Amino acid sequence: MGTVLSILLIIDALIMIVTVLMQSSDDDGMGALSGRSNDSYFSKSKAKTMEARLALGTKIAAGIFVVLSILMLIVR
Repeated sequence: MGTVLSILLIIDALIMIVTVLMQSSDDDGMGALSGRSNDSYFSKSKAKTMEARLALGTKIAAGIFVVLSILMLIVR
């Protein structure tokens, strides 16, 4: 049982790493404070769907990681 949980934990960690790396960075920097942005409404809404899916995937993978880690602690 511990081996199966270890393998699942490693797979989930890799999924979490991939989803975090696929997310785009907020490279607005200090320009966001002054309101200077090159994004239009349409570019924001287009990127929102993919960004929202990646953020949700990261949250789900993190939740599964926590649950698997607790199960590993209980099983061992």
